[in-house]
Amino acid sequence: MAPAGQLRHLHVDEIDFAPMDDATERLALLTLQEARALLQLLLTIAQDSHPLSPQADRLAREIAARIPSEN
Repeated sequence: MAPAGQLRHLHVDEIDFAPMDDATERLALLTLQEARALLQLLLTIAQDSHPLSPQADRLAREIAARIPSEN
């Protein structure tokens, strides 16, 4: 895992996807839980002084506008 404050680019062959039948197509959708986890990650990056903070902030706003709040 990358040290705190540093991002490491992942390659598709480094990601552990859930096992699936070879004939099955993956949906291009996130579960609500995944979307909320991604939102939290983006917000953490956006609040940091990382060069990608502005992009993370923009993407966090886009995702937040599309998912229901937890409250």
